[in-house]
Amino acid sequence: MLRERFWERYPLAELTGEEWEALCDGCGRCCLHKLEDEESGDIATLDVACQLLDINTCRCGDYANRSARVPGCVPLTRERVAQFRWLPASCAYRRLSERRGLADWHPLVSGDPGSVQRAGIGVASFAIAEDAIGEADWEDRIIDILSIDE
Repeated sequence: MLRERFWERYPLAELTGEEWEALCDGCGRCCLHKLEDEESGDIATLDVACQLLDINTCRCGDYANRSARVPGCVPLTRERVAQFRWLPASCAYRRLSERRGLADWHPLVSGDPGSVQRAGIGVASFAIAEDAIGEADWEDRIIDILSIDE
């Protein structure tokens, strides 16, 4: 059972497992491939989706086993909250860890899971499947770069 407006009343470390999972807005952005510049540490986000991401629903096709099936999959846990800088600025986990609150399009605020896609936050409208493009062409698929200095 979710506590009323838990995201405003409790720190991330005090959320129940169900509340933690409810923070996911279902955008799918964390499931887009990233490339890290070895020299600068900058992180480039691609429009190429993980093999397990169902692009239409923006949900993982094997959530329970994702870390075992996909090398490099980083589960979003309370213990890793300090490492959330690589997540998009729109992500609820990152927003709350930075004390910015949830966006008005977040399903917990709007009451509507479809609000994420209508707000243009979800990847369903632009992501491509991992098997649709060769890895050699991934650098051509960069949609955002997070500078280590940000």
